[in-house]
Amino acid sequence: MHYFDHAATTPLSEPARAALIEHMGVIGNAGSLHTAGRTARRIHDAARIELAHAAGVDPAEIVFTSGGTEADNLAIKGLYAKRNAGPGSKAEPAVGKPARPRIIYTGIEHPAVLDVIEYLAQHHGAEPVLVPVTEDAVVDLDVWRAALAYAPERTALATLMWANNEVGTIQPVEEAAAIAAEHGVPFHTDAVQAFGHTPTQLNNPAITTAAITAHKLGGPVGIGALIVRRTAQLTPHIHGGGQERGLRSGTADVASAAAFAAAATAAQASLNQENERLECLREKLVHAITTTIPNATVSGVQAAASCASRGGDSVRQLPGIVHLSVPGAQGDSVLFLLDSLGFATSTGSACTAGMAQPSHVLLAMGRSKQDATDVQRFSMGSLTTEESVQALIDALPGVIAQARAAG
Repeated sequence: MHYFDHAATTPLSEPARAALIEHMGVIGNAGSLHTAGRTARRIHDAARIELAHAAGVDPAEIVFTSGGTEADNLAIKGLYAKRNAGPGSKAEPAVGKPARPRIIYTGIEHPAVLDVIEYLAQHHGAEPVLVPVTEDAVVDLDVWRAALAYAPERTALATLMWANNEVGTIQPVEEAAAIAAEHGVPFHTDAVQAFGHTPTQLNNPAITTAAITAHKLGGPVGIGALIVRRTAQLTPHIHGGGQERGLRSGTADVASAAAFAAAATAAQASLNQENERLECLREKLVHAITTTIPNATVSGVQAAASCASRGGDSVRQLPGIVHLSVPGAQGDSVLFLLDSLGFATSTGSACTAGMAQPSHVLLAMGRSKQDATDVQRFSMGSLTTEESVQALIDALPGVIAQARAAG
């Protein structure tokens, strides 16, 4: 199999696998006072410290969760509730119209962000404020600035993903966070697709919260973290034993935490070298697509110079993602044709009741519904080789022609 779906999930890295196997036999509850419990607690604390070091933040700012989706939910619901809580309230928003209903966001966010905002709008009086993006899926900072300046006293939070999971564009998070901070508005970033794949300054004091997860960088599925500034105030939405600074109750998953930390350390250590390798593979694939497939376009920020001259760090684009649009070749048709040939790819769009839906990211970029349906995402990573890229290049023209003929 040629695996081109690393943006969906990644294979377990060897350091993560070793840590997982080493600690799976730990039987103590990290909250217990006996020797077995203290042993588990030491392992969990060590994992927190190691992960914090990889992320460049204070260990006390790491709040372990079940993944990126929960981390985004905790951040957005938690910030919104706290910013709208009644006098002396420690939990739910005040009854009646919220004092700070506005949430600043973009249309390219992950559903773990978009659906939470929609939920808050439907059930808790939130007023979503949509900021447009360019045709390359980059946030319009002028509109972002204006949205925050308009009514900061009525704004609960602003949220902007660090890197887009469909087209791979890296956002100007530092600038966006600074603008939010100027107006006293908490800022959340979904860094799930970015952490371990591009430099991320998660210790930036203007960033209130940041979501990360293990399985996007070689760690296990089922564990993530929300980075929460010490000064941040959030209302928890999972109650119980008061673990994780009281923000996320639940028995600690010691083995997964250790594996997450090991995966993050390994990913950060190889980041520059791996990005240079992937940039050159991406350049080869993009060149082949645009020269051999009629009317094909590649979304995102394209490099003006060759990968060899860039040195891996000069383009605001994740090097492992190639997002292809081909008019007349429906995304799911291309996916299944490639799957039959041994290629694992993605349309990058949601699928409901078996019906392909247009990519909300491409719609936000101003593309038509048809353009947003005729898409394919190739995401590269540790399993990607020159040979697998060449095999995809050889297969694509015939697959696209077959998909177009099928209509």
